[in-house]
Amino acid sequence: MPIQPVQRSSVSDQVFARLRDGVLTGEYPPESSLPSERQLSEAFGVNRHAVREALKRMQQAQLVDISHGGATRVRDWRNCAGLDLAVQLAQAGDVLPVRTLARDMLEMRACIGADAARLAAGRADGPARAAVLLAGRRYAEAGPDLDRLHAANVLLWRRIVVAAGNVAYLLAFNTLVAHAYAIAPVPAAHRTDELLDTGGHLQLAEFIANGYSDDAERLARHLLSCSAAAAAQEVRAVEGKG
Repeated sequence: MPIQPVQRSSVSDQVFARLRDGVLTGEYPPESSLPSERQLSEAFGVNRHAVREALKRMQQAQLVDISHGGATRVRDWRNCAGLDLAVQLAQAGDVLPVRTLARDMLEMRACIGADAARLAAGRADGPARAAVLLAGRRYAEAGPDLDRLHAANVLLWRRIVVAAGNVAYLLAFNTLVAHAYAIAPVPAAHRTDELLDTGGHLQLAEFIANGYSDDAERLARHLLSCSAAAAAQEVRAVEGKG
């Protein structure tokens, strides 16, 4: 990836994107050093402040280590980065195709969701169970419109994850929802079967409200795996063509 001057709009963002892509695609391999601020400033045709801001974002994303007065060392993102890097991976398609990332995120969602349903059924208090049941009933009344079903789906799963009482699951859920499963909107075709199963989601809410942990886990995994399976099928189809 040759370094070329960038446009003046959102200069720091553009520098960050170029450096990010260079790290994620291996142009700058782990343990290597990035060019100095001065060199980057000259190569990109921007001022050093923009470069400095971009490097700070690189450090926040766990992509580099910055030592005062020394080199900026590239880190191995596979060993140190967190879930928030999924958004960056989606913007750097050469590292991991968006369809593959969609599959991976939906598979993770299915695992976390199934266990959250189990935990919610086993240890939620009365108000939390009532909130899950109410969200399940609202889901059943949402009708066939996919946008309304998606909103009802997010509400139900938020109630379930909160009822589970697992902060790590809640933070992961927030990341997935805030970034539309961290990849941009998942194609509707991947989620239609899941979203249209209003009866299944109501049944899940009732299992949780009544404390049926095993049933809740099994049904949650079934519901969430519908979308993951659709995404996985697309990956297989594309890979087969390749």
